[in-house]
Amino acid sequence: MKMVRTTLTCLFAFAALSAGAQKIKVQEGSLDAIKGATSMKVQYDYSDFKVGGKPESEYLAEKKEAYNKKEAGKGEKWESAWKADREGRYQRQFEEKFEEHSGIDLDAKGNAAYTLIVKTTRIEPGYNIYIKKKNAELDTEMWIVETANPSKVLAKVIVEDAQGRTYGSDDMDTGVRIAEAYEMTGKSFGKYIKKGK
Repeated sequence: MKMVRTTLTCLFAFAALSAGAQKIKVQEGSLDAIKGATSMKVQYDYSDFKVGGKPESEYLAEKKEAYNKKEAGKGEKWESAWKADREGRYQRQFEEKFEEHSGIDLDAKGNAAYTLIVKTTRIEPGYNIYIKKKNAELDTEMWIVETANPSKVLAKVIVEDAQGRTYGSDDMDTGVRIAEAYEMTGKSFGKYIKKGK
């Protein structure tokens, strides 16, 4: 009986680790150009992504309408917070983990030879309703371009299925879960780059 319990525990732990693993793939070009780089400029692109399977504009309109039905003006406040989270939470957490694991400093206003463009393509916000929860998920494209000639793409890397989760009940706020997904993306992509350096 003890052996069965141990085996089941190991299987559940492996399944949990597998479910949280991101998929990283170089789609075009290579990371050779940034070997030895210690800094890169960073930009973020939120121009065309899906949230919960819908275009962001549609998702925002639906959520805004639902919140405004509950309380006048609540939808606008929610939308404002949704957009503020990009700079206030997502980018900060991505950069912190990316720098820690890649050894490359990121600076939006820097003058580095290369620029990393973090393009969000899909967000699944997830949920936490006490008795049930679903992790946030994030898909991104990482474009590395020449700063002086941004049309020259050196590499395009896909990072998919970054899981945003915390343990306990401190992820009731959608922004917390999504920020965790950006943090996991920064960590995994940072490690991937360091391995190739």
